[in-house]
Amino acid sequence: MTTTLEELANGRKAKIVRVAGGRGLIYRLYQMGLTPGTEVEVLSNYGRGPIVIRVMGTEVAIGRGVARKILVEPLPE
Repeated sequence: MTTTLEELANGRKAKIVRVAGGRGLIYRLYQMGLTPGTEVEVLSNYGRGPIVIRVMGTEVAIGRGVARKILVEPLPE
């Protein structure tokens, strides 16, 4: 089941499937390590403000608009 990064709850892990954005966004996310196949963990998602995730051992804050464009497949808990 594919969903967006924005919809994942705190503590959930997922694998990035694809990014639905332009070249600039895809490149910016690539620089942060957010590429298809990468596993991420949601550390903070409270419905407002940025979403904080852990990717490759680093904490990254992502705006909600960007998080809506990152399609993920949740991993089993």
